[in-house]
Amino acid sequence: MTLTYILIFTAVALFLGLVTRNRWRVYFLMGVSALAVYLLQPALPIRSLDFWFSTLTLLLTVLSWILTTPSDKLRERNNLVALAILFGIVIFADLTRYLGLGWTLSATLPPKVEVLAVFLVFAGLLLVVIAYFKRLSPATFLVSGIVLLIGIFLVLKIPSLATATSGLIRYALGRPSANAAATDLRWLGFSYIAFRLLHTIRDRQTGRLPVAALPEFVTYVILFPALTAGPIDRIEHFVQDLRRPISLSAEDLSVAGKRLMVGLFKKFVLADSLALIALNNINAVQTRTAGWMWVLLYAFTFQIFFDFSGYTDIAIGIGWFLGFRLPENFANPYLKPNLTQFWNSWHITLTQWFRSYFFNPLTRFLRSVKHPLPVPVIILLTQISTMILIGLWHGVTWNFILWGSWHGIGLFVQNRWSGFVRPLTEKLEERHALKMFFAAISTFITFQYVTLGWVWFALPSPGLSWQVLLKLLGIVR
Repeated sequence: MTLTYILIFTAVALFLGLVTRNRWRVYFLMGVSALAVYLLQPALPIRSLDFWFSTLTLLLTVLSWILTTPSDKLRERNNLVALAILFGIVIFADLTRYLGLGWTLSATLPPKVEVLAVFLVFAGLLLVVIAYFKRLSPATFLVSGIVLLIGIFLVLKIPSLATATSGLIRYALGRPSANAAATDLRWLGFSYIAFRLLHTIRDRQTGRLPVAALPEFVTYVILFPALTAGPIDRIEHFVQDLRRPISLSAEDLSVAGKRLMVGLFKKFVLADSLALIALNNINAVQTRTAGWMWVLLYAFTFQIFFDFSGYTDIAIGIGWFLGFRLPENFANPYLKPNLTQFWNSWHITLTQWFRSYFFNPLTRFLRSVKHPLPVPVIILLTQISTMILIGLWHGVTWNFILWGSWHGIGLFVQNRWSGFVRPLTEKLEERHALKMFFAAISTFITFQYVTLGWVWFALPSPGLSWQVLLKLLGIVR
């Protein structure tokens, strides 16, 4: 999200927060967020694909709402109004190609209106059919929704699948397939959108999902401040904020403004400055000495923190203007004395998502089988598999698998070591100075371990990453 868009969205959020007070507030929020989906989606080499990705975001969101909402609630008036608004926004986005202003809502020229009309008829029929038949076997449709979302995620994240899919699209459009690349399929915010939708579907399966109207559900999934970089809120918390009467005080405006300014400074001053020297595949090859390699790696370490936490601060600040208390995503992660505390304070909402929907269920399953594995083995399996999945969430490549394994092994070793030294740490409770000394050493070791792990994250291939690690240790030049 560029600085220009951030300023525009801040102004829009202030207007909505100060002016909208009645039941139409949710429709305004949904409408602005839907427009933002088209506005923020980057241009793609395949013309109109950015428009279709934005449209599919709205379609998938409505589809997930149908799957997770009781059938007797689907035809309520507010839901039909919201559906009409969404269809109107899609049509408006397409019609901007005919305005003759040299500007369209989507990054590239939208498709012709007759093409969109055919798509909308098909999409409408699909939604009606699913709404009718899902009552026959709700569980089957919920599982199908999960499979669909994971399938799309894998296509987008696995470079070979993304390239092949791009080739098929190009072939269907009569364009050279040889030019296909994985970067052709950059779907804005899909990683966060998919996890919000998976959260709602899974909670519907377990009976924990609150009933949300369509405008509430859509706003939750695509709320414009959190669309590109999170955080991943939970729908029950979000809906409570949405339904609570909004009344922005001077203190609210001050808190939101300060948070927004901090985020802008982190992202556009600190992170963008550090990006000039941060470790990447080009300077990794050019750098010969261990000292300069450490400089590049430390620059990346802080650049990724300031970039990500800066966007979070911006999202929280704009969300505050709108009356939402979006969850925190960072809590001084580089100052934590062990990896467990680091991951409890780094990308907090993502960590909590995996803990709730993968780590805890897998742990309970492994402990409940007839012949359970030894506890250390269960801890090793659950921590490594969870961290590998977190790595794969960023991208399905060997380097992200290695990055996840690096943290999974580190968490296991730290868990075993903490149990081993617990008697000693209990004795240190009475010796404050010594306790602080060991805490400082633990914090330094944890920071260095996390920093070395970023090598796998920053670079594209295991071979180059291994060479960088050897350079950092002074083994090779």
